[in-house]
Amino acid sequence: MPTKAKPSKAPERLRVRKTYKLYIGGAFPRSESGRSYPVTGSDGALLAQAAQASRKDVRDAVVAARKAQPGWARATAYNRGQVLYRVAEMLDGRREQFAAELTAAEGLTDAKALSTVDAAIDRWVWYAGWADKYAQIVGSSNPVAGPYFNFSLPEPTGVVGVLAPQDSSLLGLVSVVAPVIATGNTAVVVASEQRPLPAVSLAEVLATSDLPGGVVNLLTGRVGELAPWLASHRDVNAIDLTGVAAPDRPPLQQAAADNVKRVYLPGGLDWADDPGTSRLAAFIETKTVWHPIGV
Repeated sequence: MPTKAKPSKAPERLRVRKTYKLYIGGAFPRSESGRSYPVTGSDGALLAQAAQASRKDVRDAVVAARKAQPGWARATAYNRGQVLYRVAEMLDGRREQFAAELTAAEGLTDAKALSTVDAAIDRWVWYAGWADKYAQIVGSSNPVAGPYFNFSLPEPTGVVGVLAPQDSSLLGLVSVVAPVIATGNTAVVVASEQRPLPAVSLAEVLATSDLPGGVVNLLTGRVGELAPWLASHRDVNAIDLTGVAAPDRPPLQQAAADNVKRVYLPGGLDWADDPGTSRLAAFIETKTVWHPIGV
């Protein structure tokens, strides 16, 4: 009786390696400089080559943010909340992927990585809920001596530069970006220099949610190279220096003063704490309206 031929072993498949790019204007370009830099995990192993953004990339990101800002500011607060909630939905669908990236980048245990991702998702939902409510907290109806109504109303300040936390590559990033866009601003974000990969994956989530292109623009690279250009850019209205060490902040504050930028200097940070509303109020302008009382 003839013997059956053994099934041939399937050839090993080459893994499709992920290319990590910038996120500008809703697209994923490489750095115009063509540069990249190695990103290593908590164990020192090479994880990927990340795009190393340049001064020109900062300028392109600001142009994209400025173009998107009027439309995003005109959207109703309720609609902005819906969009942020959609981002949380998309994050939740990629929960395991983000947990694996946090384990590699920050050396977290599997359980701790999952709880951190869950906290980041909850943080998005938190700010989604505040999008149509913060105006009731920071705005007011003012008593005046005369036949007038007098209201103080918050408006977005415009384009905000965000230097993301260096140590918390997802939860910290979400905590500084979500309040900026919840209040109608657009953002140019410089991700954690040594842990940029979760930020790029977050950009993929933003690109596949309902967030208009240009509302969030994300750059990876050397913070020391990019921060001065962002701080001195005259079409940036505010800057968050969370991701810069305290001794390195004064030169950036001086550069920001050239066009009277708002500068946000955070206090003690524990990203697991209740975020409160301070960041929602950090990047708004107050418009006061007088209206006569009809007879």
